[in-house]
Amino acid sequence: MDNFEKHIRENASEFDEHKADRSKMWANISQELDAEKSKVILLWKSPKLRIAATLLLLLGIAGFIGLQVVGSGSSIETQYASKELLDIDMHYKGLVSYQVQLVQSNPNLSEEDKTEFLSFMDELDIEYEQLRLEMQNNLDNERVLEAIVSNYKQRIELIEKLLKQINDSKLNDDDYGYTL
Repeated sequence: MDNFEKHIRENASEFDEHKADRSKMWANISQELDAEKSKVILLWKSPKLRIAATLLLLLGIAGFIGLQVVGSGSSIETQYASKELLDIDMHYKGLVSYQVQLVQSNPNLSEEDKTEFLSFMDELDIEYEQLRLEMQNNLDNERVLEAIVSNYKQRIELIEKLLKQINDSKLNDDDYGYTL
């Protein structure tokens, strides 16, 4: 034990004569806490911050809506102006592609005939793309839709005529072989 501890033990009774006033101590503590509260500035009560937060929120909402509108332009559903056009397109595209394959794989056609046929088909494809763009611009949707259907029908008629000519020439060749 050092001298300080010895002194405290010997004079412990003298230390007991001063009692702490608890109510006074708590009053001082609460006073200090109130002083610290007044130093804290509540951000949400500041008018400048409220305005800035409102503007930030509005910009965020506008940006989100803008991204949704711009981003939706690349989806498949919005490339077609309507569900009806999508249905028509799926139906006719399958027919046309099947018949184009028949023409391309037909051994009775010369390469020149095939390229001429495909150039007609390319012209109709360009016309179709123009009609589809008009449909997206909402220019008299019913008329544009009818024009798209007519475009597909022209493609199918062109293919059918070509295949009929091929088959007719085949029949003539077959009949010619059997004539005596």
